[in-house]
Amino acid sequence: MASRCVFSLFFTYIALFTSPCFAEDPIVNFEFVVSYITASPLGVPQQVIAVNGHFPGPTINVTTNDHVVVNVRNKLDEDLLMTWAGIQQRKSSWQDGVLGTNCPIPSKWNWTYQFQVKDQIGSFFYFPSLHLQRASGGFGGFIINNRDIIPIPFATPDGDIMILIGDWYTRNHTALRRALNAGKDLGMPNGVLINGKGPYRYNTTLVPDGIEYETIDVHPGKTYRIRVHNVGVSTSLNFRIQNHNLLLAEAEGSYTVQQNYTSIDIHVGQSSSFLVTMDQNASTDYYIVASARFVNESLWQRVTGVAILRYSNSKGKASGLLPDAPNDQFDKTFSMNQARSIRWNVSASGARPNPQGSFRYGSINVTEIYVLKNKPPVTINGKQRRTLNGISFLNPTTPIRLADQFKLKGVYKIDFPDKPITGEPKMETSIINGWIMVSGRRIVEERTTSGMVLLVQQHRIATYKLGSFSTGMARVFPGGWTAILISLDNVGVWNLRTENLDSWYLGQETYIRVVNPEVTNKTEFPMPDNALFCGALSKMQKYVFEPYISNMMYFE
Repeated sequence: MASRCVFSLFFTYIALFTSPCFAEDPIVNFEFVVSYITASPLGVPQQVIAVNGHFPGPTINVTTNDHVVVNVRNKLDEDLLMTWAGIQQRKSSWQDGVLGTNCPIPSKWNWTYQFQVKDQIGSFFYFPSLHLQRASGGFGGFIINNRDIIPIPFATPDGDIMILIGDWYTRNHTALRRALNAGKDLGMPNGVLINGKGPYRYNTTLVPDGIEYETIDVHPGKTYRIRVHNVGVSTSLNFRIQNHNLLLAEAEGSYTVQQNYTSIDIHVGQSSSFLVTMDQNASTDYYIVASARFVNESLWQRVTGVAILRYSNSKGKASGLLPDAPNDQFDKTFSMNQARSIRWNVSASGARPNPQGSFRYGSINVTEIYVLKNKPPVTINGKQRRTLNGISFLNPTTPIRLADQFKLKGVYKIDFPDKPITGEPKMETSIINGWIMVSGRRIVEERTTSGMVLLVQQHRIATYKLGSFSTGMARVFPGGWTAILISLDNVGVWNLRTENLDSWYLGQETYIRVVNPEVTNKTEFPMPDNALFCGALSKMQKYVFEPYISNMMYFE
């Protein structure tokens, strides 16, 4: 089967506020009840994960420097962790929501996340990080607005629209998990959802009758900010709106130089926002399309998400053929050049009253190079696994950050190889070590099969180039390598992973442990008072079922 995805590597380099003293910045409270509901997004009843009874979950909408408090009640029948994709803050990995840093929230328990969205703007999303749960839902949008004193680099839009796209299976995450555990590929998805709904019936053969689809209502002449997130399992998607230009304004939490696109590739885990002006004739509605990339179109035609853009004065339903996607199944040049065309707007202020481009990456002295090589699945101890550099990550029973806090030995090894190993692949808890104030670290990912894009929040992508990596060169796209430059200026334990859920579940991740040899709260906040304990420290856990906070905001 042809590859359907771009390999996406995601570096979670975030620090979230955990101090009990919130100072003068506003506190915004949310209550999340995570549970199962029955839904039929593709016409087949199935179990999905809802937040506050909704699939997808509610959008968190806050402002730069707000202190965010999210009380999460786990009503699933398995452990849960929520992670905040791309929310990059300072001085604590305790709220990261991945197994290397946090103990999971047990079934029927709740836990309160507390963090500050400091010095950050843009479009992000949240999702459950364990057990392939994101394949069943539990995700939602996360907006961080500019403070009033910081202007946005475009006229204030007439509205804000959230669009979550992603491939979807009619099997729930537990069935998909069983398939992966048995060494099977997940196969072709059953469809693509837009905001948790199936496709509009643009084709009576491909789309059965009775499927609920998304309709987005707009007014003629107005300009809307449309935020698009690929929350799927492993399929890269091309996003487009029939007859409308997409003016890219922001990507991954940074304002971009504004450029028009008729369609744009959004890979798994990516988030972008566009300014779209409703300047077309309202004789009919218009298609909104998200279709699979780099695949055989005849085989994958049914794996297409279709929603409707409806003008308030529309005179009829959309009909006819969908707008064309790029015709480049065997040639990634279009997608690569499109990614190259995106430029950071260094003249625009972000979350602070100084230009985003004031940090000079060129002044970072590169002290270490890691070449991360992705290979096809391998068998280790009779199990199918995925690797980076020949290492398939084994999640510890005691999180790495918790083990450090209590000086436990033997939980992990600081021996992640800086280049691919030549021997047999291994399954280990092997991580990268770094020191605060080290000038910089370059991490390179080399792709030998279908291709990749390096997804890094707030870190500069150096270059794209087809071919193989050689030390001293800079970057590549599908079939080659991509280089990024990272300043190790944030103490904590940070997840480095593929965003493709199946590969992540099978071990394609590691952690970067950034430490300060001096014991001080100035570079990292202390462990939160409500920290959960598990593994070797499980006896320290006292059962405390936290009450609802009286001023929580509950989403209906």
